Amino acid sequence: MENYFNILFSEVNITLTVLLLILIVYWIFTMISGIDLDLDVDVDIDVDADLDMDFDSIEGGNLDFEDVANAEVDREHVVNKRTRQLKWWQIILIYFNFVGLPFMFTFTFWIFIWWLMSVLTTAVTGSYDNIFGFIIVLAAIIPALFVTKVLTTPFKAFFKNLNKDGDKAVDFLGRSAILMSSISGDKLGNAEVLADGNPMSIYVKSLDGSELRFRESVLIIKQSDDKNYFLVSKA
Repeated sequence: MENYFNILFSEVNITLTVLLLILIVYWIFTMISGIDLDLDVDVDIDVDADLDMDFDSIEGGNLDFEDVANAEVDREHVVNKRTRQLKWWQIILIYFNFVGLPFMFTFTFWIFIWWLMSVLTTAVTGSYDNIFGFIIVLAAIIPALFVTKVLTTPFKAFFKNLNKDGDKAVDFLGRSAILMSSISGDKLGNAEVLADGNPMSIYVKSLDGSELRFRESVLIIKQSDDKNYFLVSKA
């Protein structure tokens, strides 16, 4: 038992071990309290409004972290059609399911797999207390990402039918919303709608192409055929 402890908390593995423990505490606290601790970080994503995906180009180019974490993205559209319009790190996030699934869900999978690979490999090779162990840990990043992609992909169908809180998707049709960005023509934007007492962010486009400005009240008329956004008009 003492040997296992020495391996887990050796200089080589201690960083991933502590990070995994923090994530375990995070999930336990989230399950008990029901509090969503996802950080609110702006991510700049520049894509055209005609893409068949759940995130879009917004005036100013900013999407908050929660939107990106829960967006459903079709890899085929991103990789085959518009790769040149995405930054390299955005393509990586999309490809390895950090976008398309809740971010913390995929991140936890990745850290656990990375930690497991590192601990097992350094234990078998006896390198958990030398420089070779650090090389193993760094090298395990890439295979851990690919294993994470394989293991998390089946969950995309499950999360696709849920909203960000894990409940059955809310019916937004007929509700009023407040625009979080100006839209016109085919431009997509964000709107905030109050549903069941909770403010929720959705993607919207002008029903007739007319200009609708930031903070303007709009009415949700219908959902797009691909279910990626809602068509709205002045309230």
